[in-house]
Amino acid sequence: MRITFLGTGDSMGTPRVYCDCSICMEARTTGVNRRFRSSLWIEEEGQRPLLLDCGPDWLAQMEGNGTKKVSQALITHAHFDHIGGMTEWADACRWTNEKGVAYAPREVLNEIRQRFPWIERHIEMAENDNGMTYGKWRITPWRVNHGKNGYSYAYRFSNEENGVNWVYCSDAINLTERQKAPLADLALLVLGTSFAEEPYPMDTRSVYDMREGLLLSEEWNPQSVVFTHLSHDIDVTHDYRLPENVKLARTGLSMNF
Repeated sequence: MRITFLGTGDSMGTPRVYCDCSICMEARTTGVNRRFRSSLWIEEEGQRPLLLDCGPDWLAQMEGNGTKKVSQALITHAHFDHIGGMTEWADACRWTNEKGVAYAPREVLNEIRQRFPWIERHIEMAENDNGMTYGKWRITPWRVNHGKNGYSYAYRFSNEENGVNWVYCSDAINLTERQKAPLADLALLVLGTSFAEEPYPMDTRSVYDMREGLLLSEEWNPQSVVFTHLSHDIDVTHDYRLPENVKLARTGLSMNF
């Protein structure tokens, strides 16, 4: 399996249109910190590629990845920064006359239907509450706290043949002990951390910060950790003195299992 980060930003991306902070200004010039909304491109031998989340930067992400067709996608939750590109995907399916498939738990699919009542003409809604198979991998969703923003779903990918497990958890905070359990025995944890250290009251927040992400990583000890869903607070060129097994996601970063 090969995963590629198409987007690594939070709900507003970087640069913020209204912001002249040093990170946003750098993103407008050299572009190192320019970030689309968080998304992954997953490839497995013998399988059609799988998009993970389909946010409003979908068109630019597909062009940047050299991708002309998306057949299927996993969706973590129905917030706009994770489903805003589904209308463009559906329109592409209409023009190519090739229906796509969106996999997500039932409650997520129902929210998508409410927002886009017409979309099932072009994209099939497939419930995966009980998990699904992708090549040699078992994909299991579980519901996680998303703070003031309600809920999201994380996904655990498990390969029984080689014992490799990895998790994508982009939008979560204050996980309960039960919600943490799928973080055991991981080769990779992809975790959303919007700020280096978020200064706002906990009841106003929705995603871990890097400090909290490191504590979670120390607790569950994955072999590797990648922080994504980064806001304009985080400068990927800055040395945050992260452990050797922890890195910040960048657009185009690819990893193989």
